[in-house]
Amino acid sequence: MMDADTLLAALGHDWVVEARAEVARRPDAIVRHFAAARRRIGRAPLPGAPGWAADEAARAVLLAALPPAELPALLETLYEHGSAEEKHAILRALPLLPLGGEAVPLLRDAVRTNDPRLVTAALGPYARHLDQAAWRQAVLKCVFMGVPLAGIDDLDGRADAELTGMLAGLAEERTAAGRTMPSDAVDLLRRLTRPRDPGAAGPDGNGAVGAAGGPGIVGREA
Repeated sequence: MMDADTLLAALGHDWVVEARAEVARRPDAIVRHFAAARRRIGRAPLPGAPGWAADEAARAVLLAALPPAELPALLETLYEHGSAEEKHAILRALPLLPLGGEAVPLLRDAVRTNDPRLVTAALGPYARHLDQAAWRQAVLKCVFMGVPLAGIDDLDGRADAELTGMLAGLAEERTAAGRTMPSDAVDLLRRLTRPRDPGAAGPDGNGAVGAAGGPGIVGREA
């Protein structure tokens, strides 16, 4: 996983170095620097940090410079008052930050939106702190919105029998209505219900049971 030091090296920009140092000394300075990031360094892709734009990486570096005691409150403030672009940067930065579950309310807010980028970012590695019921609903929302499931962290590892049943029910509804499921959702459902070796043991030592009672993947329940 990318970390803040790697992002800082990929940026190679004096403004980020100076802003980071000021934020470490004076945490409230992040409000000004966070808003200025795009204007100061642009949003070009970073070759040294695949998948990150310059302003987004700079914002992650600034967040990582905050003292841990100040981090949750300032995250909430920045997210509440931020643009969609700034919220996206915060959600992407969460796995890089010294947090427990303090930022889960931000995930819950993001998955209630109809912004595909925010929904996807909320389902990154930090979503391990999201309870299973909320996580299932977020995955299902991605299917409804046509958001690519490839952006969901640990999808196959976390998928459980209840999610399988939800997807199967949605597939039946769409078939009855003459509509189709996104191809990646169809692929996921096939993986979850794929027959396994009857002798293979699941996590509890028993064979796995899929949504329809047949062999498949058994995951964690909430």
